[in-house]
This record gives sequence, structure tokens and C-alpha cells, in this order.
Amino acid sequence: MTVTTERNHLETSVFDELTRILARTDERVRMELIDGKLRSKVVPDGDHGRIIEWLLRICMQSRPELFLYPDQGLKVQAYRSGRARPDGSLAPSGAFVGQGEWADPDPVLMAVEVTSYDSDSDSDTDGRDRVEKPRAYAETAIPVYLLIDRDSCEVTVYSEPDGVRYESARTVPFGKTVDLPDPVGITLETEQLKDWVH
Repeated sequence: MTVTTERNHLETSVFDELTRILARTDERVRMELIDGKLRSKVVPDGDHGRIIEWLLRICMQSRPELFLYPDQGLKVQAYRSGRARPDGSLAPSGAFVGQGEWADPDPVLMAVEVTSYDSDSDSDTDGRDRVEKPRAYAETAIPVYLLIDRDSCEVTVYSEPDGVRYESARTVPFGKTVDLPDPVGITLETEQLKDWVH
């Protein structure tokens, strides 16, 4: 779903009020604002949740001082005018204490997205997770973006944000080992991901 104003741009204050209203009526609705466009995120399925659980355990074992926060809202893009809700945000433990629904992204070392099976169309996932999110996270200077793509059965690690885009992107098929570069510094054995795709 995409909702925009006449100027094809939704103001952040209008978005914030809309999400407050929606949260009171349906807690399953997960909204984002990327490039001025209102987007709804698909409620994750069980396999999606299992992938986040798998990654959470790896992160806690490898870097116990960090935590992978599921669904923490972040202020993203230039001037923090966007709103994204990554499937996971890796940051120091306690990084978001005292912050509201949309937190400052500065402590985030890695944003994680796991593709969902959209009922509307694959183009929503393609545009959101493969195009819009890498750009938004790079503009926000999040050091690493991890995309676990269940459609292509691949993992892509984006790194070296230059303020506009990520200068490095490494893609490997499920089953291969992939290193998450500094400041994350974790190695993923991705064989298990094959069990959680349709």
C-alpha cells in the first residue's frame, strides 16, 4: 500500500499522527515512511520470525554487549525525515532507553531486513527491501545493512555508506559463509536459512 499527498510527499508530522491513530485501532499494522511515501509492512510469518530468532542468537553469542532489537522504529534518511522499522537493529544494549517509537539511529551498527511474502506483489518487496531501504540506511550512515532475501535464497551485506549509497555490496547464496564487516565483526554460517523459505 502506498499513500501520498498531492505533492507525492507525506510530511513526517502527519505520518507520526497517522501511526498513533493506527496503533490504537490495529496493533498488527506496521507503517513506514520512506522517500515521503507511506508504506505498510507485511505482518511476518513464522519462518520470518525464526530467521530473526536465529540471527538474534548468533549476535548475542558473538557480541554479548550488543542486542538485535526487533522492529525498533528509526528516524532515517537525510534530516531524519523518514521512518523505517527494520526487522532488526543491532546496537549496544540499552541504546534506545528513554526514546519513543522512532529512535535516533546513531547507535545502530547494522539494520536487518528479511524479505516477506507480499500478497500484493513482489515489486513491493523489491522496491522496499532491495532499493529504498539500502538507500535510506546509507543516507542515515548505518554502517552495515543485512538483507536476507527469501525469494532469491541469498544474503546481501551492504557496507561502507557514503551518505548516498553503500559502496560495497556482497551477495552469497544460502549455505555459504558471509562476514559482517566492522563495526559488526560477526561471521554467519547461512546453511540453516534454507530451512525457512517456501
